[in-house]
Amino acid sequence: MSNAILYRMNSGIPGDVSRRQSATIESGFYDSGAAFPGYGLFGKIVSGKFDPIGAGDTAANVYGALVRPYPTTGLNASDPLGTAVPPTSGVCNILRRGYMTVKNNAGTASLGSQVYVRVAAAAAGKPIGGIEAASDTTNTIAITGATFMSAADASGNVEIAFNI
Repeated sequence: MSNAILYRMNSGIPGDVSRRQSATIESGFYDSGAAFPGYGLFGKIVSGKFDPIGAGDTAANVYGALVRPYPTTGLNASDPLGTAVPPTSGVCNILRRGYMTVKNNAGTASLGSQVYVRVAAAAAGKPIGGIEAASDTTNTIAITGATFMSAADASGNVEIAFNI
């Protein structure tokens, strides 16, 4: 049995709050008409519901990030980390301030570098609402108060600080 970690441990699972003692988390409600594709993504409040950031949104629209509950259901069997697919209705948890693991889809994350979200021109591996470490000028928005805390692991998972 081989349990050795030869290079680096995983940074975490997208949507996990990594430093709970520093977090401010609020309850909200999912919008059944606007489903989140995964946890650890930024969202906005629309008509009292928490919707994912999408096309046409600006940094001013960002309210918080979707927290992955534990335990959770709806696991994606094709994902080796067991990433869950968020439900489309009910109560959700929203990170308003704190540290969270997210999936970096593009660019090279480093300590203190800016967090961006794709709002236009989806491409392979770069979905609308996905988090990136490099600006794509008109296709991404900089998330005010959000920075990366390190380099991403081999799966692209990395910790961010939000509103700290």
